Amino acid sequence: MNFVRIFWLAAVMVVFIGACSSHSSSNNDKPRLLTVGEGFENPLGYYESAPRFSWKAPLDRKESTQQSAYQIQVASTFEDLINKPDKWDSGKVQSSAMSWVKYEGKPIISREKVFWRVRFWDENNIASQWSDAAHFELGLLKNSDWKASWIGAKETQATESPSQSTFATPQYFRKPFSLDKEVIKARLYVTAKGVFKVFLNGEDVTAKDALPPGWTPYEKRIETLTYDVTSLVNQNDNVLGAVIAGGWYSGRIADLKEADHSRPPRFLAQLEITYSDNTTQLVISDDSWEATQSGPIRFASNYDGERYDQRFEMDGWAKPGFDDSEWSIVFTELVTSDTLLRPKRHLPVRNIKQLTPTSFEQVNKDTVIFDFGQNMVGVPTINIPVKEGKEVKLRFAEALHKGSFYTENYRSAHSTDYYLPSKNGVAKYTPTFTFHGFRYIEVSGFDESKVPVKDWIVANVQHSDIALYNNFSSANPKLNKLFENINWGLRGNFFDIPLDCPQRDERLGWTGDANAFIAPSMYMADVYGFWSAYLKSLREEQTEDGFVPLYVPFVKWINWTSSGWGDAATILPWELYMMTGDKKILDDSYPSMKAWINYHESQAKDNISSMMTFGDWLQPHPEKEGKGANRGDTDFSLISTAFFARSVELTKKTALELGFNEDAKRLASKHKELAKSFRSEFFDSNLNVVKGKETQTAYLLALAFKLLPESDVKIAQTKLVSLLEASDTHLRTGFLGTPLLAEVLQDAGRTDLVYALLFKETYPSWFYSINNGATTTWERWNSYSIEEGFNPQGMNSLNHYAYGTISRWFYEGILGVKPSLPGFKRAVISPQLTSQLGYAEGSIPTPSGTIDVSWNMASSGFDVFVTIPFNTTAEFIPPAQYKVEQAEKSNGEVLDQWTSLPTGRYQFRVILEDKGLRKRYDD
Repeated sequence: MNFVRIFWLAAVMVVFIGACSSHSSSNNDKPRLLTVGEGFENPLGYYESAPRFSWKAPLDRKESTQQSAYQIQVASTFEDLINKPDKWDSGKVQSSAMSWVKYEGKPIISREKVFWRVRFWDENNIASQWSDAAHFELGLLKNSDWKASWIGAKETQATESPSQSTFATPQYFRKPFSLDKEVIKARLYVTAKGVFKVFLNGEDVTAKDALPPGWTPYEKRIETLTYDVTSLVNQNDNVLGAVIAGGWYSGRIADLKEADHSRPPRFLAQLEITYSDNTTQLVISDDSWEATQSGPIRFASNYDGERYDQRFEMDGWAKPGFDDSEWSIVFTELVTSDTLLRPKRHLPVRNIKQLTPTSFEQVNKDTVIFDFGQNMVGVPTINIPVKEGKEVKLRFAEALHKGSFYTENYRSAHSTDYYLPSKNGVAKYTPTFTFHGFRYIEVSGFDESKVPVKDWIVANVQHSDIALYNNFSSANPKLNKLFENINWGLRGNFFDIPLDCPQRDERLGWTGDANAFIAPSMYMADVYGFWSAYLKSLREEQTEDGFVPLYVPFVKWINWTSSGWGDAATILPWELYMMTGDKKILDDSYPSMKAWINYHESQAKDNISSMMTFGDWLQPHPEKEGKGANRGDTDFSLISTAFFARSVELTKKTALELGFNEDAKRLASKHKELAKSFRSEFFDSNLNVVKGKETQTAYLLALAFKLLPESDVKIAQTKLVSLLEASDTHLRTGFLGTPLLAEVLQDAGRTDLVYALLFKETYPSWFYSINNGATTTWERWNSYSIEEGFNPQGMNSLNHYAYGTISRWFYEGILGVKPSLPGFKRAVISPQLTSQLGYAEGSIPTPSGTIDVSWNMASSGFDVFVTIPFNTTAEFIPPAQYKVEQAEKSNGEVLDQWTSLPTGRYQFRVILEDKGLRKRYDD
């Protein structure tokens, strides 16, 4: 395989280069990738006054494997950093920590920019060079930092009795101001109750961003953004302009149309200008601003789309010299302490890339359907011939239904954009205050005398600005396509919060979906900041009695909670901790975890839970009919009791990590009680299920959550396997059972069944969707087929990330890498090999660097290649029924042990232990 040859050639070259250069004199011998918080590199408008520092070792450091000490310096200026750090000098700290090191220096306050650097010592007490300087600049950390007021168009104030239509019409603002001295710095701090665009002297400050500031529990906290606008201010005349719409703040959820556009969007801005003489000038949103609702965007809604009328265009409205005599003085509201204004905790949704159509079909004289070949999320840009007064309509669909354009699965979401041209010619238009989930766009109303071409339209892909690693591939094209589909599902649903789906009248941060996908997403993308921010919102929405809503942020619609969903309060922080090793996520979440345990307790009697639940949501082939079928056949009380025990176990582990030993003892005792009650309540002496139907998920919960005595484990594994065999090795699991399936079967020594399920072509299976044209993961196992079109049942999202949970096993199973200590400080590497794959390769991101694993079939076995990063140790364990025949370093040195491998590159020849098995393999 080419990859293998390249791998070892690269390894030899690195060794050769290392031999030709001195370790101590290398120009690259310094820490790299310096970040603060959850992985931010040189951030502007950062949110932590006491940041956490992280760094990685140089790539070519060969003579050492571990850090033994570090030193961090922090200063107000670059010059002070080099000469005499005035904020903090940690001195030499004996520690192997290279991540999440907390700042312990002088206070850092709002607006302040500081510089920092780090060096470290290895296990031989040899110091690295100092890193290059990094920096961060804080946003406005307190409400009292804001001198501005909330502003709105006068028509939207309560005394005017505004209608839903008034609230749905975007508001335009402008503020002229003058400067008379040389500017050395200009920062714009800005947010909205709603979503905004900001312009300075006609330049779109927010050109990269989509729908800022995003979605938080608005009554409790609204996030703010900081922009460097130094290059955009002019001497003399300037204009600060903005447009706002309702977005998530005043838009509805579901079909609750009476709640749609029911409260007024507001805007808040504070432009702080620093002159060369160190004096400052503020330009704040206040009653000196002018506003109008007579701009070209006549309507905007997340669900329903946008309406643009070219007749209302106002050329130059955000530039000096515009005649705003028809505009009105704004209405103002004070910034109060009731709602926290805090810097955004993760990067916003942005315009990430563009897709062009793969094909199109003209269906009548002025209607054409463009196919982008990929289900995605975002908005189009059109560049089409139009006629004066003839409205252009843009409709969106995820798939065609028996060849026809189909939008019924969007339910009450109208999801349509309109453009009304004021003149003949070519119209260029991109919707501003909406987003759509789609693969197909139907464009109607263009100049029918023109022949459609692909160049008429592009699709702007939007999602939270996260880096996707693209870090897995194999010899199986469909497996690679599944990985690609899961990546696109991640893209489409990581839209400021983790959405369940991005297209219909829902688009909510469902906690159960988050539980299924948090760990896979952490392997696939740089999303720690994204999830940490979501958890912050979850804690804010949790009530005093510990109740956790079904979705976060919470808007009144479904007002109860569910086991397997609310358990996000314990599952998410623990999964993040194991992936990162950052104790802050546990510190922040521990009170919330305990509160959720208390709520569980309130829903249980004699350690058996009666908490409501959605059940094993969308389990295939349920016995029930109608809406009840969606909740699966596994007994609800069994599910709720199992998740009660799981949350207790995770909270106990958290207590131990944080040093709350008495809590840990109490929780350990509670877990034993729950496990005992679970065993006796739901199973007979032969481990048959006695409540509800005997399902795969019933045994998966019992095994994955370790709720059975050791003597029962093999019996439960056998029963699970029997259920799989009875279904012709098809899964019968929904949102709760599916995430547990691969790991439980691997623990049972049945990796063969995991591969059988993974490679299954018929319904229900992952490849079934691929065989039916899927380009993302679906909500249902059978949401769609090429022959029959959409499933006639309700809820048919073709972009739902929950069943993408299987990608976790790509990393932990196929590649075989798991953290045995939080943050992969120590890892276990045990790739699950199969002759059904010629090769597999990938990388696992860790705080210390990437763990690379690849394997390929060889004569009578497999060659496995492993790279372990600096400051990490790993144990290599051959999979069940295999043994290591040969092990060596990349330089050819033979290994005599592989239970504690330090930094380096390694190769293993792995063969079957049993000669009979080996002969069958050869045959």
